[in-house]
Amino acid sequence: MSDSTNATASYSKQNIPFKAETRQLLDILVHSLYTEREIFLRELISNASDALTRVDFEILTNREVFDPQAKLSIRISINLEEKTLTVSDTGIGMNADELVENLGTIAHSGARDFVTAAKSSDNKLSDIIGQFGVGFYSAFMVAEWIRVISHSHRSGDQAALWFSKGDDAFSIEPAKKSTRGTDVIVKIKEDASEFLDEQRLKNIVRKHSDFVPFPIYIGKEESEQVNQQTAIWRQKPRQIEQKEYDQFYKQLTLDYEEPLIHAHMVVDAPVQMYAVLYVPAKKERGLFMLRRDEGLKLYARNVLIQEYCKDLLPEYFRFIQGVVDSEDLPLNVSREVVQSTRVIAQLKKLVTTKVIDTLKNLAEEKPESYDKFWNEFGHFVKEGVAIEQSEPEKLHSLLRFHTTEQMERWSSVEDYVKRMKAGQEDIYYLLGEDVHSVMYSPHLDPVRKHNLEVLVFTDPVDAFMMMRFTKYQEHPLVNIANPELKLPKLEEQSPEEPLPALPVEEFITLVNRFKKQLGERVSDVRLTDRLTDAPARLVDPQGAPPQQFQRVYRILGEKFDPPKKILELNPRHAILAGLNKISGEDKLGEIVIEQLYEDTLLIEGIHPDPVSMIPRIQQIIETALGKQPIIDKDE
Repeated sequence: MSDSTNATASYSKQNIPFKAETRQLLDILVHSLYTEREIFLRELISNASDALTRVDFEILTNREVFDPQAKLSIRISINLEEKTLTVSDTGIGMNADELVENLGTIAHSGARDFVTAAKSSDNKLSDIIGQFGVGFYSAFMVAEWIRVISHSHRSGDQAALWFSKGDDAFSIEPAKKSTRGTDVIVKIKEDASEFLDEQRLKNIVRKHSDFVPFPIYIGKEESEQVNQQTAIWRQKPRQIEQKEYDQFYKQLTLDYEEPLIHAHMVVDAPVQMYAVLYVPAKKERGLFMLRRDEGLKLYARNVLIQEYCKDLLPEYFRFIQGVVDSEDLPLNVSREVVQSTRVIAQLKKLVTTKVIDTLKNLAEEKPESYDKFWNEFGHFVKEGVAIEQSEPEKLHSLLRFHTTEQMERWSSVEDYVKRMKAGQEDIYYLLGEDVHSVMYSPHLDPVRKHNLEVLVFTDPVDAFMMMRFTKYQEHPLVNIANPELKLPKLEEQSPEEPLPALPVEEFITLVNRFKKQLGERVSDVRLTDRLTDAPARLVDPQGAPPQQFQRVYRILGEKFDPPKKILELNPRHAILAGLNKISGEDKLGEIVIEQLYEDTLLIEGIHPDPVSMIPRIQQIIETALGKQPIIDKDE
């Protein structure tokens, strides 16, 4: 009965068998694909919405539509005595042929073909099942039987009734219906009686179908509309005030603080999509926050598909809240799992680009607000630089750091470049434990001579970031802790008159004292002309892994034998000059050598037990105060 004119002819009740394995297929649909039984109502509402959309278009071009005055709406009613739930619409409607065609899709597609495809396909079940389009049958999760009564929009068609218990067959017969559209009547199972409660149904509608573009009513004719209907993301941005965006954010999240910023997207190509995205004020979720997991709310044509969709943004933007809705989204049969297709990749690219552009604009237009963002979410951006495989440089402009010239304020790398000295090509940085201890690092001595600015990296994630962040535009990033550091030929700042250096013979003797006492704890001891203010520093031997790699291993707790450091000594420093005057037999000299070495361990962040230095420091203080001589504790 493919010709619609045949549907007007008289016919009697017909029992039509499903094709083989339909029972098996229904079991797959009900028990494997749908994780929540309430989804059935969303599916029936979605089908009703599609029918209303189609008749709305039909009315524009066809003056002969049946029941033209019918209000476009969806109504859900309950009969407690009969234990039935009915979803009615005034949409396009179906005649007998169309009921067989549309509600017999399982049979039409072929259960055997489906099972064969599921076994032979390299893809997941969710990737191949979309072609079967059987969301309607999810109602059998809660139904003893389903009866569908429908009247087509064509005036000459006869109303028809479709009936099935979800077994091996369905029936089709003439019916009486004076209004256009479709009534889906579901006999609710005993263990699904919750779906005969109006409040429960209202909650389901507001959760899954709140923004269906047609009014949804539950209960009596005069009942109030349940769904909000107007989706803020589908409106034109210029028509929406800021307070409306803030109100929707609070409705979405129950966050009492207003978001830092929002972004509204309306895109026609390469895919048609709508979105409203938010950056929260705080990264921590409040006690009463509605959103308990990461991910955006994903809609398809105003119907909620996923409450927490993690496929629309890279992981490092998981703090973003909001809604994405697409007309082009292909879905699997249950609508619960989005098929992995090119459309999803396009949506992700569009949404990610919008987030980056929004943050760039915030930094340019409201730098104080961006500082708040960075204090809360900067860690995530650094994580992105570390893990992003495709164009991580797109995140570089979002980075902020403290520098030796601006320890109390954030600076972008671009601002650092603008402040670089004439003739300076490299961007200098230093890894440290915290911002303030870095300022005492002996590695700063060489760059202080030239008054060069240094980026300060003290966040644990910085070590991971620096394995990928090696260059900004054409400027290499260079660690000033590198003993082979090459500085540009710049005019040095006027230093104070340096102390005279120790004679070479005496300094060699002093170096040998250090080597003898420290033994295998260091790979070498040598003098250096790089230091000015500090008496000593530790540097890596040639061929050692970069400092950021060593930090990553320590943070991860991986088994790693760190390279033995080289201890460099400043031959002009007063401490070493004083130490040179102390006899090699004097225990004070040994204690000072130990303390100098452990000072360098401490400032590098690799001292295994800093508290153990306290007794030695107290001995040095006592000696300095002349209270008592140094006594060998082993005697």
